Amino acid sequence: MAVTKHFKLNNGMSMPAIGVGCWMGTPGEGEHVTAMVARALELGYRHIDTAANYGNERSVGRALKNSGSPRSEVFVTTKLDQRDHGRVEEALDASLSKLGVEYVDLYLMHWPMACDESGKTLQPDESPTFVETWKAMEELFKTGKAKAIGVSNFSIKTLTELLEHANVVPAVNQVELHPCLPQHDLLEFCTKRDILLTAYTPLGKAKFVNDPVIQEIVEAHGPRATGAQVLLSWGVQRGTAVIPKTLHPERLKENLDLKHLSAAEMDALDDFHKRPGMHRSMCGFHSPELGGSCFGWTYTQLGWELTLGGVHL
Repeated sequence: MAVTKHFKLNNGMSMPAIGVGCWMGTPGEGEHVTAMVARALELGYRHIDTAANYGNERSVGRALKNSGSPRSEVFVTTKLDQRDHGRVEEALDASLSKLGVEYVDLYLMHWPMACDESGKTLQPDESPTFVETWKAMEELFKTGKAKAIGVSNFSIKTLTELLEHANVVPAVNQVELHPCLPQHDLLEFCTKRDILLTAYTPLGKAKFVNDPVIQEIVEAHGPRATGAQVLLSWGVQRGTAVIPKTLHPERLKENLDLKHLSAAEMDALDDFHKRPGMHRSMCGFHSPELGGSCFGWTYTQLGWELTLGGVHL
């Protein structure tokens, strides 16, 4: 049985199930970004995911230009920076210029919270709210500069509020997803509304890939199987796109080789988070301020069922 390699978005577009994430750990342009994207395109990747605040859109654009791949064959995603919620079209125009393309396939609101010019986070009732920003993105969608629009880091709570006012249902919601933070309820919610979940940090920063439960599954798929392949296969097989990042050419190649997991193997990974201390975020953006927060919003405001340190309640 073949593992799905593309997902159909709610506007009819096809999005490759596996992409290359271009968050490099720190923002900034660099030849390492260009080289990673160039190598990925050589290997057959056709889904590249970047963002304005990654600071590397020019480097990604150089790889796209030099690849020789027809623009229509590469699915390009970028994201709206928090400081640009009040100037959506101008922000996308700047991204298009840096990327060297006339359109992006997918434009995401990177976070629900906006920031002012000084970088201060605005609270949920301060303008522009994420609903106001989404309305601006809907207008932008009509121009064709973004073939699809979506969100990132939205929860059931924030999506519910957005959908009450939306004329265009987000095509994608990109969030942290891996066996320690599977977000089963969010996946069910989005699937029912034809919103595709995309997993960032799908390998959990390799913090649990050597766990015996995962290694047992790896061994069942042959001597050349890897933990990353198992985790990415689980992500795609459960119906989510995945965007791993690696600078290593051999791992880029390996990550394209999805395995078909048995029902028992899927169940083991679905339940992996139930073990003591395992149900948690692996990302470093959590703050102890306000009793647990992220970029100036509390977990309650974000709709995240987390406590200090990103540990699930």
